Amino acid sequence: MKKKTKKAAAKRFTLTGRGHVRRRKAFKSHILTKKTAKRKRHLRKAGIASHADERRLVGLLTT
Repeated sequence: MKKKTKKAAAKRFTLTGRGHVRRRKAFKSHILTKKTAKRKRHLRKAGIASHADERRLVGLLTT
């Protein structure tokens, strides 16, 4: 039987060309008035998932 992609994970993570997992950074959705511009600016860029989580996430994303 074919393995299916976990759609919840597919909406949140993408694979890079080198096989790393790209993720969105947390704490950027609301209550932004008290956060500094520098802090919000750094949250814009996507992050890379930790090495410990990578193997598990790749399993969820690959079919």
